[in-house]
Amino acid sequence: MTEPLFTIPLWADLLGVGLGGIQGAMFASGFQGQRRLDWLGVAIIGIMIGMGGGLIRDLLIGQPPATLQNDWYLITAAGAALSGMLLAGVFNRINTLIVVLDAAVIGMFGAFGVSKAIAFGIPPVPAVFIGVCAAVGGGVLRDVLMGLPVAIMHVGSLYAVAAGAGCTAIVVLHAFDVSITFAAVLGIVVTAVIRVLAVVFDVSLPEQRRLYRRKVATETGMIPIIKP
Repeated sequence: MTEPLFTIPLWADLLGVGLGGIQGAMFASGFQGQRRLDWLGVAIIGIMIGMGGGLIRDLLIGQPPATLQNDWYLITAAGAALSGMLLAGVFNRINTLIVVLDAAVIGMFGAFGVSKAIAFGIPPVPAVFIGVCAAVGGGVLRDVLMGLPVAIMHVGSLYAVAAGAGCTAIVVLHAFDVSITFAAVLGIVVTAVIRVLAVVFDVSLPEQRRLYRRKVATETGMIPIIKP
């Protein structure tokens, strides 16, 4: 594989990692009672969200993980998570900030993932797949580590779909010879806007329905049936 024509600036990669770390602290602040986390737990969640997407991205591309080639990634992720934990009380009062932060993190990781994939000559469709995996990867690792249901597998506000739309926009713009840097910025905007609108208007994909749902409900008694 040849050397890429485009590399993600370190400051931009660290910005995404830092925002992911803060997002991790916001997530950790929601645990109460026996499930509450100490400083180490918060740092680990911040590292998972801040660095998980980049790790998955580089492994799929077949490159050494960039997040393990520089001391600043771990320092930034852990530091941002701990800082976010100390300010969690302030952030949690500003719901809009949390929504925008979440959307920005998804958009940045997705854009970095698909841009790096394109730079390494990966075809458009696999490049979009890598971008989406990078966008949602940190959250998946977080949920698995915490023993929680994986968020993207359940009905909720558009998450992976928003990342997919942003990554697709980048691939399309690049096909029309738009600068990959400019395309990545627009991709982040597209992802963030879709994600924010989905949360504000509570938009989600239709829930799956089993073909024989009523039969299964009758046999198991687990699903209530409303008789006409």
